[in-house]
Amino acid sequence: MKLSRITKERINIGETDLVLKTDLREHELPKFIFKQRFELKSYIRRNPDFLTSYEPVLVSALNEGSGQINSGKSRSDVPPLIVSLMARAGRRAEVGPMAAVAGTISQLSMDYMVENGANYVIVDNGGDVAIKTDLDVIVGLYAGESPLSGELGFKIKFGKTPMGICTSSGTVGHSISFGRSDSVTVFADEASIADALATSIGNAALGEKDQNAVHRSLERADDFRKSMRGVIVVVGESAGTVGKIPKLVQTDKKVVLGDIYDV
Repeated sequence: MKLSRITKERINIGETDLVLKTDLREHELPKFIFKQRFELKSYIRRNPDFLTSYEPVLVSALNEGSGQINSGKSRSDVPPLIVSLMARAGRRAEVGPMAAVAGTISQLSMDYMVENGANYVIVDNGGDVAIKTDLDVIVGLYAGESPLSGELGFKIKFGKTPMGICTSSGTVGHSISFGRSDSVTVFADEASIADALATSIGNAALGEKDQNAVHRSLERADDFRKSMRGVIVVVGESAGTVGKIPKLVQTDKKVVLGDIYDV
């Protein structure tokens, strides 16, 4: 049941086109996102390889475990937080940092909303979702032309800890993928990490037969068990999982990528 305290709005700034659902009525999230994008673009102007690399990029980094900036560096030597998070995600997933840009913006936006008093916040940046709610919700599974698309959803139980839910596809959308998956959906503690992992796992979806593409993706996913909660890979009529994913529920909704609705 939808509650009147939850509002929904769309925020479009450059390439960032996100949907926000929250109980926080007054906020300045558009200004916050604009600042993050400005810092990222400024860094890329000075370091163009950050934009184009398909391999991990080393920056003056975050502590891998804590997400905190390393001590011993002057402020001028430390890259913006959005850059550090993207670079860290790329290293974890063994891909370039731009593979994590949408999920990182979702994650930072969610953090901003929570820090300003939100109890219910879902940031959906083109299917890369950061979520922390005090209600159960359903996240729809959209997998292009796969017959599983629109038939299933994930029941997300409310909790104190946030979650990142990010999807990559070789057949849907504008994201770069070297595989042919209809969808690779990763569940992780951080949307930044989930986004990069979805790309890395999706790149492995190769093979003429659907089940072979799924198998190769799951083999790749097995390398990243410590960095995620779980993943589901869909190619045509074939699907498989690694790790722990939320409860799958049947739905007759006409969902789009990352579509979310209340239980």
